[in-house]
Amino acid sequence: MSQLLSPESRIRTTGETPLPGALPEALRAELIAFRRDLHMHPELGHQEFRTTASLTARLEKAGLRPRVLPGGTGLVCDIHPGGEPVGSGVRPMLALRADIDALPIPDTKTVPYRSTLPDRAHACGHDVHTTAVLGAGIVLADLARRGLLPHSVRLLFQPAEEVLPGGATDAIEAGVLEGVGRIVAVHCDPKVEAGRIGLRSGPITSACDRLEVALDGPGGHTARPHLTTDLVTAAAKLATEVPALLSRRVDTRAGLALTWGRLQVGHAPNVIPQHAELSGTLRCLDIQAWRAAPDLVHAAIDEVVALHRAKFELDYIRGVPPVVNEQATAELLRDAMVARRGVGSVEDTEQSLGGEDFSWYLEHVPGAMARLGVRPPGDRTPRDLHQGDFDVDENAITAGVELFTAAALLDAERE
Repeated sequence: MSQLLSPESRIRTTGETPLPGALPEALRAELIAFRRDLHMHPELGHQEFRTTASLTARLEKAGLRPRVLPGGTGLVCDIHPGGEPVGSGVRPMLALRADIDALPIPDTKTVPYRSTLPDRAHACGHDVHTTAVLGAGIVLADLARRGLLPHSVRLLFQPAEEVLPGGATDAIEAGVLEGVGRIVAVHCDPKVEAGRIGLRSGPITSACDRLEVALDGPGGHTARPHLTTDLVTAAAKLATEVPALLSRRVDTRAGLALTWGRLQVGHAPNVIPQHAELSGTLRCLDIQAWRAAPDLVHAAIDEVVALHRAKFELDYIRGVPPVVNEQATAELLRDAMVARRGVGSVEDTEQSLGGEDFSWYLEHVPGAMARLGVRPPGDRTPRDLHQGDFDVDENAITAGVELFTAAALLDAERE
């Protein structure tokens, strides 16, 4: 294979010597085409067979040896200096993680690379995350062949991020963190301009759990509510009073919020129903409050429902804890972006109430996630994730590759 990059004599150790690993135009164009192909063929969690095959083929073309994860989707791929591991006692690897699944919503954009599958769309930017890690892998593999990669790097393409509690748990069980010393990732952010990243130390996302509550009672006639259990009133009180109770039982700085998305009860105006259902999500900014949340929620529901003589069943579905950026790794990402694009390429960001299963990796190894800007420069149109018209400025792919490759090289300088 021909060399991708112009030769450099050494990795940057001062602010005066540029880092190797600039992205050549031919590869940049190839990565945009790769991302558009993924965008046209979105696959849901645990169904990412085509995506996995495409990644495997391109990594093998780069001379690498990807390994598909046990579930048949997602893969890991190690890049070693000189092309081969050097035996025991090697320095722990830096892992670059991407999520590869799409969302079950229609793609409403009018673009040539619009989704070809009904009710399937890459509306969260996972196709961009995936392409950025792939591009970084191709660049780093070339550096490794030329003796410019100081230590091993692991590429991790994880399935099913959108499926609670997240595909990260299965990946960890499969051993993807063995030999890893720290892990980094990005998430698209339509509020940040393409070519920049948003970053912070400490919590950057929220915990997110799902609740399903079923209420039951004998039912009866609306003329005689005193002779039965009024489930409509019970459900309404539960919907309003449980969030209010929680707000008084958890430190408000924890940012715990229970929000209902579905309330289903009754079929006729003169019949008190026998069954009601509520569904919602609980989000929390503080990891200790998140760990206490299931017991708190159960107790609050019990108190409210008991007043109305109803019975309940709670299915509390654990989602993900907050992503808590470790300071040293966040500084690594900041330095990496500054090394590529200058101090103006990094901006502070706030903690989001969105959930991300990248948090599970951080229960085991230090790491950090950056927000990858995807907003076209000068575009002030409000946009959000998980919308059918979501799209990105594809210059974000180049920025993502540059960030990941610089992080891999700078991480080698830090002990």
